[in-house]
This record gives sequence, C-alpha cells and structure tokens, in this order.
Amino acid sequence: MLAWTIYLSFFGALACLLTPRANPRATRAVALGTALAGLFCGLKGALEFNPTNGLEVVAFAHWIPVLGIDYSLAADGISVTLVLLTGLAAVVGVLFSWNVEHRANEFFALFFALIGGVYGVFLSLDLFLLFVFYEIAIVPKYFLIAIWGSTRRDYAAMKLALYSFIGSGMVLIGMLAAYAVSGLSSFDLQALAQYSFTVDFQRWAFPLVFVGFAILAGMWPFHTWAPTGHSAAPTAASMLLAGVVMKLGAYGCLRVAMTLFPEGLKLWQHELAALAVTGIVYGALVALVQKDFKFVIGYSSVSHMGFVLLGLVTLNEIGWSGAVLQMFSHGIIAGLLFGVVGRMVYDRAHTRELDKLEGMGLVRALPFAAVTFVIAGFASMGMPGFSGFVAELQVLIGAWQAFPKLAILAGVGIVIGVVYTLKTTAKVFFPDKEAAESHDYHAHELEPISIPERVGAALLILSTVLIGLHPRLLLDLIVPSFKSPLFEGLRKVAGL
Repeated sequence: MLAWTIYLSFFGALACLLTPRANPRATRAVALGTALAGLFCGLKGALEFNPTNGLEVVAFAHWIPVLGIDYSLAADGISVTLVLLTGLAAVVGVLFSWNVEHRANEFFALFFALIGGVYGVFLSLDLFLLFVFYEIAIVPKYFLIAIWGSTRRDYAAMKLALYSFIGSGMVLIGMLAAYAVSGLSSFDLQALAQYSFTVDFQRWAFPLVFVGFAILAGMWPFHTWAPTGHSAAPTAASMLLAGVVMKLGAYGCLRVAMTLFPEGLKLWQHELAALAVTGIVYGALVALVQKDFKFVIGYSSVSHMGFVLLGLVTLNEIGWSGAVLQMFSHGIIAGLLFGVVGRMVYDRAHTRELDKLEGMGLVRALPFAAVTFVIAGFASMGMPGFSGFVAELQVLIGAWQAFPKLAILAGVGIVIGVVYTLKTTAKVFFPDKEAAESHDYHAHELEPISIPERVGAALLILSTVLIGLHPRLLLDLIVPSFKSPLFEGLRKVAGL
C-alpha cells in the first residue's frame, strides 16, 4: 500500500491537469480525493507495518541494470512516520487552497507532482532513485512560488532553486564518489552502507553530502532561502515547504550521509552541532525582531529545524529518535502556523505587517484564527501535551549526553521562542488598551473562516495533541528502525 502513495500522487497530478481550467471546483474535488487516497494508503501501510522487521521491500524492479540502478522501494518506521506526515500535509494543503481559482488545474498538478516526489524520497532504497525523486520534489516548488506567490515571488523562487540545486550538486558528487570508490556497481543503499569506506574518504565525503542535504533543511548559515521562500509562497506551498520539503533535507542527512559515512559524522560531530545550535538561537533571535508576520514564522521554522539537525548529530538513540519525531512534529505545527498566517489572516487582511494587524481587531473579526494561532503557538513553544514537547525534550536529552554546553544554548533558544511567540500573539490578536486606542482599534469586516480551513486546522491540531499525549504511536515505529542492518555502521561508531 505504501508504494501506491507515489503512484496515486502522480496520477492525481495528471488528472488535475486534465480537468477543465474553467471548472476549478472539479479540480479541487479531484485534488482532495487524491490527497485522501494517499493518506489512506499511508495509514493502511502503517497499520500493516511490523517495525521489528526493519526495512521491508515494498516494490522492486531492475531499472538500468548496466549501472546497477534499480526501482527499489522499502520502508522502515522512519519512512512510515514521514509518509504519514506527507499524507496529512497533502490533505490539509488542499483544504487551505480551496480558494485557488487562477489556473487551479496547473496549481494542483504541480502540488501533487511535488507530493509524489516527497513520497518517493521517503520510500526509496536505491540511492539514484532517491536522488531522482528528490529533484522531482524540488522543481515544482519554483513554479508554485513564481506563479502563485506574493511579495518578491520571482526572487524567492529563484533563490530557493539556486540553493536547492547547489545542495543537489554536492549530494550528486558525493553519491557518485561513493558508487565509484565502493566498486560494488550498485546504488543499493543497504549494500553501500555495509561497505567500509576509508576514514580519509569519509572525512570529505560526509560533510559534502550532509551539508548538501542540510541546505534544504535550513541549516545555518545556508538558511536564508527559507524565510524568503516561506514569505513569498502561496499558503499551501509554504505549508508544504515547512511541512515536508525541509524534511527531505533532514531525511537525506540521516538516511544517506550518516549511514554511508558514519566515521565522517564522528569527525565532524561537534562542528555540525555548533552550526545546529547557532541556527536554533539565531533563528529565534531574528524572529523576535521581525515586523512581518510570515517572516516571524519563517525564522521560527529555521530555529525549530535546528533541533532536528542537533538530534541527528548526537550519536545516541534518544537524540536520533527525537530528531525524527521533531520532523513529524515541526511539519504539523509549522503547517498550522503558516495556514493561519497565510490563508486565514493575510488573504483576508491583505497585509502581514504586525503594526497594521495590531489595529484590525482580529480577535473579534477572526476568532477562529485567533484561537488556532494560540494553540499552534503553545505547540510551537513546546508546551506539554503537544508533540513538540516530547520531540524537543528527547533532542535536548540526547544533546546533553553528547555536548552539555551546546544543550544549554539550545535551551536558551527555546526560551527566546516563548518570548517571540507570546509577543507576536499579543500584538496581532490581543493588543493592549493603549496600543488599541493608538491604532483606532475596531473589528474589521472580514470574510469568515471557511469550513475547509476549519477542517484542515482541526486535523493538524488533533495530530499534534494525539502525538503529544501518546508519543509511542510514532516512537514504537521509529526506535526499532535504528536497530536494522542499515544503521549497523552508525551504531558501531556511536558505541551502541
């Protein structure tokens, strides 16, 4: 069933493209049906999956035998977790795009081409196939931003494309080097992971591949494409960008760089941890001083992705499992925040400037948006009861075991996150009396929140609360994955 998430997405992209341009309602119906079908396949696959089996092959066929390239799909608990995240992001993205009228068939065709690529990356066992799906997922982002985006959309789309392709080039060089040096004549990830590359080779190959993927994960100082891309992207695209596309980079760091070159991780562990913590603190500090509502969430996203990268380089199981859980958690919470900011507020108020929003009486005009943002803010701050609390706590525990001083600095980033979240919430939705009077505070007549938006927000809130209250639903999938043969070299280097 998991492989069908890919096929249905690409079929849905074609079906959306073939719907009449003059009938966006039909396009939306096809899009929602495709997204729901993908989520159903992901859920069914997750229920049927046995985490103790390690990697389970779900599809295999020889593709280019002369080069040792196969169409090989496999899943473990990490893949299943991120497939579920992608399914949720797809459904909610369609619901928050219910207002798209301009070239709706092309919009949703690109939307599902991206989703199909994301599913493919998370399920690929062949390294070359993974790279192909990785590129398929990146290309539609350019057009979604350039055509349907808002402020400085051409600049943002080109910047994202340039950063992405530079990172992809680094990954491709490392991937081809590993293929050539191993002499295995195969791109099979398990076979390459079991080959012992020399330490000297790993010394340069690991940072090349890790950083190449980490660029898409928003790693400091290569993060600047992310806030710019988030701010210019249409709501669904910014939800996907933060929700799943940035996770492709983090997944590549874990699945490719760390499994192929574990000795390289050990050599560069502290430097990468320092970059991750810098991203956490820097992203939070910059979010604190932003005047644009979407830029606040954009830099917040950079900060929270820093916890994913920090957890990955801890070289212990609790840090790794926390990083994967944070991928899921951040995807849900960031998607919810961008949904409120982009669709519920900006599309109605036609401004993202905090000073202007302060005087619009949004708590009265858009009470559902206010309540949703407060809940999303609590989840983003890592309050108990939400998925972010469990994920970031695990990362911090893992970081404390590996590098205590950096763990303390990461904790400082959380505190700053609480400050900018409360500050932004108060300014936009709950201005004090003096500020309200100075801005001629009154409730504007704005379009009410639609039913699709309410349903989409409810799905994301339910997801973060469910995992926050019962994290074992995902941890029972994630933790056994690190005991599979694919991670044998990494476990050996970590002394586990």
